[in-house]
Amino acid sequence: MNQLKTFDVAAVRADFPILARTVHGKPLVYLDNGASAQKPRCVIESLRHTYEHEYSNVHRAAHELSNATTEKFEASRRTVQKFLNAPEDREVIFLRGTTEAVNLVSNTYGRANLKPGDEVLITAMEHHSNIVPWQMICEQTGAKLVVAPMDKTGTLILDQFKQRLSRRTRIVSCVHISNALGTINPIAEMARMAKAVGAVIMVDGAQAAPHMRIDVQALGVDFYAFSGHKAFGPTGIGALWGKAGLLENMPPWQGGGEMIKSVTFEKTTYNTIPHRFEAGTPNIADAIALGAALNYVMELGHEAIEAHEHDLLSYATETLGAIKGLRIIGTSAHKAGVISFVLDGIHAADAGMILDEQGIAVRVGQHCAEPVMAFFGVPATIRASFAFYNTRAEVDALVKGIRKVQELFR
Repeated sequence: MNQLKTFDVAAVRADFPILARTVHGKPLVYLDNGASAQKPRCVIESLRHTYEHEYSNVHRAAHELSNATTEKFEASRRTVQKFLNAPEDREVIFLRGTTEAVNLVSNTYGRANLKPGDEVLITAMEHHSNIVPWQMICEQTGAKLVVAPMDKTGTLILDQFKQRLSRRTRIVSCVHISNALGTINPIAEMARMAKAVGAVIMVDGAQAAPHMRIDVQALGVDFYAFSGHKAFGPTGIGALWGKAGLLENMPPWQGGGEMIKSVTFEKTTYNTIPHRFEAGTPNIADAIALGAALNYVMELGHEAIEAHEHDLLSYATETLGAIKGLRIIGTSAHKAGVISFVLDGIHAADAGMILDEQGIAVRVGQHCAEPVMAFFGVPATIRASFAFYNTRAEVDALVKGIRKVQELFR
């Protein structure tokens, strides 16, 4: 299943046990992948196998269980390296997810390099987790948070982004794909602009990593983060990639075991990367299962995934757009499989509950993107987000469900 012409959605769906269940007596139509994706059997089996056959703490021990678990843990790190096309596996840091990764970079690189008068540039479409940590570190260092605007389609205004870059810009932190709008940002071009003024650039790849090929070297970025649970892996695990030269000069964020070489009461010598940033016992079984998830995605093939999800997006945009009283929020020409919309006279929460009664799982609310909602002048949206296991028939079910919602509110 690694070529576009052999991509078989029915076979893929069979790999995800939960997709066979019913909700309220109706077949599950799971369109909440932007919040968290479902798990293939190989991920579930990886977790089971680790705990039933090989579990032990990793690193430093001399016994067989620890050696076996350590090898699989580090093999998963190499899988992340391959998945991101990172130069070295030691540049991959296991964390709880994208949120923790942004906090790590802001509290280490940011704290060490920002001073009064410096600037951090983000975009108007950021998730809260790529706003709040930078606000906090700016307050503590005297730096200023600057926001690059988007237009009414939800597209970043690249000229305005460039104008807001200056020699005062020390850090650019931006989303690859907007979770609320589906907009795909031109990261490689943004990275070139950031480099031209001497800034480092971090990318929130939580929505991008599950759905498109990521090549950190081609993108030209300095840090890239993603969350395992959105990439068909377990919750509580994710990864931060950073250039070795930057990571090696960043102070640790958390202190404890594993992140040290030597400890005395007078002085501690810190470990090398990546262990310097992995204090304490890591999320072992979930890190190993993340490797299984990423291998599954790579076996399917990014080209096949992108083609299938693009077809779903096009079909859903056309069919939803034909519904009177429905307005799509976020109509950029460059989008991933996310459609946010509002219904005239119907609150998103009410619509979500009625859709749930029909077995249709969507996300309602502000999607941790309150400034985006304010920009579009809506209190909340209904969001359908697609994965490679979704089908056109499920889009049809959503359309039918929306029409039922509208009928109930007439």
